[in-house]
Amino acid sequence: MGIEGSVIIVTGSSVGLGAATARAAAAKGARLLINYTKSEAEAEGTAQACRDLGGDAVLCQGNVAEDADCRRMASVALERWGRIDGLVNNAGSSVFASAADLESLSGEDFLNIYAVNVVGAYQMIRAVAPHLKAQGKGAIVNVSSISAITGGGSSIAYAASKAALNAMTISLARALAPQIRVNAVCPGPVPTRWWGDGLGEEGAQRLFQSFEAQVPLGQAPTADSVAETVVWLLEAARHVTGETIMIDSGMHLIGFKP
Repeated sequence: MGIEGSVIIVTGSSVGLGAATARAAAAKGARLLINYTKSEAEAEGTAQACRDLGGDAVLCQGNVAEDADCRRMASVALERWGRIDGLVNNAGSSVFASAADLESLSGEDFLNIYAVNVVGAYQMIRAVAPHLKAQGKGAIVNVSSISAITGGGSSIAYAASKAALNAMTISLARALAPQIRVNAVCPGPVPTRWWGDGLGEEGAQRLFQSFEAQVPLGQAPTADSVAETVVWLLEAARHVTGETIMIDSGMHLIGFKP
């Protein structure tokens, strides 16, 4: 689909990858629903940045783990613009827990992470699919993680949830064709504040220094570079569906050791 004038919902878009994706789409004339759970001020900053770039934007607070919130996001977009053309499932949750310490994760941790990363993505797709089909075509991009391929990352529960998201991407690409394309991106570590919050600033700095010393391309992907790929999948990849695209600077080629 051509992205100019299209209506795109980006979950978890107040900061980080979601905010970068919203800005990249707005720069091409898209209209954005900016979703957040708690950080309203930052979400408003992202919305204003989208407007400054030439797009329109509206805020919608909501937790994708709650089906009613997912359906409300779709309703807000429809009330504002009368259509929905695309969805980026970016909202994510994790805990930082050593894979070597099996006591560091509880069953509740798994359920909470899956509620956002897998069930939330499914509920958002269910909420928007009829409206994408009504346009005759639409695109969905699930923001997964290289952790789904390597089994590494912040925790076993997180890696498992992203692997489930990849499998769901394939299932829904089949189920929603031919009107709707469904793809996923699998970024490697991206230097956003998420890593600093989880590992501390020094720990995050060490992680990225080690990463960039090992990967073939010699640098970490950025939020903007991931956003570029997401927007390409939304607007230009007319014959691409059911794919998971790794954006990891070649990390999957060598097996990164933190």
